[in-house]
Amino acid sequence: MKRSKTSKAWMREHVNDPFVQQAKAAGYRARAAFKLKEIDERDHLLRPGMVVVDLGAAPGSWSQVATARVGAQGRVFALDLLEVAPVAGMEFIQGDFQDDAVLARLESALDGCAVDLVISDMAPNISGVATADQARAIGLCELALQFAEDQLKVDGNFLVKVFQGSGFDEFRRRMGEVFKSVVVRKPAASRDRSTEVFLLGLGRKPR
Repeated sequence: MKRSKTSKAWMREHVNDPFVQQAKAAGYRARAAFKLKEIDERDHLLRPGMVVVDLGAAPGSWSQVATARVGAQGRVFALDLLEVAPVAGMEFIQGDFQDDAVLARLESALDGCAVDLVISDMAPNISGVATADQARAIGLCELALQFAEDQLKVDGNFLVKVFQGSGFDEFRRRMGEVFKSVVVRKPAASRDRSTEVFLLGLGRKPR
């Protein structure tokens, strides 16, 4: 099938993207690795020995960063609907995070571990209907927040990708009920034209 002008333009931009080139050179599976690295370098989220849960892990670049930084004494649990090739130090569960049975498998794998950090780069499949896509994206964020609220230890942190638009302010306020502070991060690897930002909840409040 012949490519559209839009898809050709996207491919040109992707191939010439410096973060794509850096990711390839560094052995990362996606440019998204640099988003997590930049936020971590600013906010010091990842430390040796931590227990981390990576939601929406495919293709695995965030887990690559996380496993390297928590080291052999840490643990990274990753979940995605899509298969993710093994990453040393990552424990992967394949399934839909919106499925209660899959969530139960993840909770069982944790086996009572105190979770230090939950990271979520989840996004819905895009339908092209902006209002529906935004609603689905916020819905995933809410599920991730509920998981973080249930599983994080006191003073644990939560990093989640959110698209600005309907429901954003309400979601940020909801995070403020769970965490001592909530800040917005827009790393350099996040394209300027994208409405994507990352909300960082710092310091899980006592239950």
